[in-house]
Amino acid sequence: MLLILIVYMFSLSIYTSANAIPDTLNRAAIAIVDEDQTTLSARIASAFYPPHFTHPKMITYAQMDEELDTGSSTFVLNIPHGFQRRVLSGDAAEVQLNVDATRMSQAFSGNGYITQMINQEVAEFAQRYRSEATMPVELSLRARFNPVLDSTWFGGIVQVVNNISMLSLILTGAALIRERERGTIEHLLVMPVTPVEIMMSKIWSMSAVVLAGALFALVFVVQKLLGVPIEGSILLFAAGAAVFLFSITSLGIFMATIANNMAQFSMLLILCLMPMQMLSGGMSPRESMPEILQYIMLLAPTSHFIDLSQAILFRGAGFEVVWVQFVALAMIGMTLNFLSLRRFKEAIVKMA
Repeated sequence: MLLILIVYMFSLSIYTSANAIPDTLNRAAIAIVDEDQTTLSARIASAFYPPHFTHPKMITYAQMDEELDTGSSTFVLNIPHGFQRRVLSGDAAEVQLNVDATRMSQAFSGNGYITQMINQEVAEFAQRYRSEATMPVELSLRARFNPVLDSTWFGGIVQVVNNISMLSLILTGAALIRERERGTIEHLLVMPVTPVEIMMSKIWSMSAVVLAGALFALVFVVQKLLGVPIEGSILLFAAGAAVFLFSITSLGIFMATIANNMAQFSMLLILCLMPMQMLSGGMSPRESMPEILQYIMLLAPTSHFIDLSQAILFRGAGFEVVWVQFVALAMIGMTLNFLSLRRFKEAIVKMA
């Protein structure tokens, strides 16, 4: 089962996570109640088209509540009778936009998007021609490291990092707990090996498996399948991943020595893994978080690995740029390794 999990996490999981949740409005379902039946209302209806919206579904006023209750449409736009006449006469005119707020991402971005589109169409209709507004300052936008602003570029890399963290914790912890449950750890104790050698064998064997899977995912899934260009050195990233794995697998050993069985380890895994993934800067920038939380997350190895991965893979940074993250990961790793070794020796003494 663990082999199937490894294959899934470094293939289908990365591809689906990179494409599942687009940051921009994509094919949002919209229905329009056109009670005005004029040139302006038809012009507004024709402004909605793929890929941001589906082709508008024209319904009656009586069908509006049913359309929202059944979830058939995220947005229902009601253009009242006499709307064009009031616009041309200069009177206050309004339309009603009903939003299904249970679809949070579409509702939040689509509300402002639709308002902007309607205002633009009404202004151009009132002026009798389409025109580009002349701005006093021209903004020349250059997007570095992701010129097409494609969210899959960022999502694929972050998912690789998250999967490295998850699998390294699961594999090292599960290996130690399973050996303790089956009694094979006692067999190791009677052999001429030290606790350090036992623990390091768990750390580096699982790290090698996860690192091989991560490099496969980076080259064949992220670079080839998703088409994300890798600007930096993959070997430098592999070196950083190895240092990160040393620290995160040491944490897995430490958690396994605290838990008495797999059920307890699973609960510990959730308590540790989810905050690290959510607050390490992969889902949202750490700069947007409370200041005290930013300092606390500097103690987590995932925060430094996220910074290291983005700098190398996106910006093409060399070792002279990311050496700070290397040092931080090494220091965190040595601390966690010392604590886990101490805890592991105590657990062995109890078993003896």
